[in-house]
Formats: sequence, structure tokens, C-alpha cells
Amino acid sequence: MRSELRNTTVTLSHPAEWLAVLRIVVGLYFVKSLITKMSFGLVAGVLPVPAVSERWLNVMPKIVARQASDNPLSFYKHFLDGTVLPNSSLFAQLTAWGETVVGIGLTLGLLTGLASLVGLFLVTNYGLATQWMSPGQQGFHLVLFFLMLAFFFARAGRTWGFDRWLARRGGLLSRRPFS
Repeated sequence: MRSELRNTTVTLSHPAEWLAVLRIVVGLYFVKSLITKMSFGLVAGVLPVPAVSERWLNVMPKIVARQASDNPLSFYKHFLDGTVLPNSSLFAQLTAWGETVVGIGLTLGLLTGLASLVGLFLVTNYGLATQWMSPGQQGFHLVLFFLMLAFFFARAGRTWGFDRWLARRGGLLSRRPFS
């Protein structure tokens, strides 16, 4: 009996598929920005196009002001107060579109490497803005940070994603790390 236990090995079954599940779940988390931060505007009064919602344009500066208020990282507090808040409309646009791109890219496995790099940039900034607020904020952004790295380096979009199709077509993604 004792020798049986020593020879038993446990292996992870289907790691690429489990990583794809994580990629899709994280992607869906970011896709929620389509509901919370995006809306539709009309071009020439008829053509509907995605646009950042007025609600997000109004709420984002309040959130950033709260994040900056007691932030102990002086360089980041200065960045939030001196750069983000005076240009809050621009940063609201960037965050809403960035989260949308990350969400769609990760969910569909489309340009996953690029989506993960954008996500890495966003979660790093979100983590720096909120890390002082609670241990939960620290952990959440730290987990997202390492998931984005894993998606990037594992080419996670090639399992259950469009990146597999793009790579097979022999295009740009077969040679570059953005798939």
C-alpha cells in the first residue's frame, strides 16, 4: 500500500482548456463595461455607433477623486490629481474603450496578447489607484495582473478562440506574441 502512494502522480487534465475558461470569465468581467460605461450615439442622426456613456463621463472623476484622496503613493496621487482629474473626459474615454477592447478580446480569444497587454496596463493603474483602500482591492488587482501575464505568455486565445484560426491562416499572429 505504501509503495502505491509513492508512485501516484496527479496531473492537471486539459490545462489549455482550463486557461481558456479563465480567459473567458475574465473577459466577461471586462465586457460588463459595455453595459456600465458604454452607450450608443447616432452619427448624422441615423447611424448608431458605440460611445462612452454620459453617466460614466460624470461618475469617473468622482471615483478618481476618491481614489486620489488618501492615496499614500505620492507619485500616483500626483498623477491622479494633476493629470487624470483635469483630463477626466479623456481618461473616461480611455478606460471605457480599454475595458471594452479587453473584454471582447479575451472573451472571444481575439488578439488575446494585445488584449492582455491592454488589460495589464489597466489593472496595474487600477491597482495603484485603489491598493490603499482595502486588502481586497490589493488581492483582486494582483490576481488580474498575473492572469493577464498568463494569458499573454500562454497564448491563451488559441484554445477556444479566434486566435487559433488567425494563426492557422499563417498571418501576423503565427509569428507574433499578440495571439
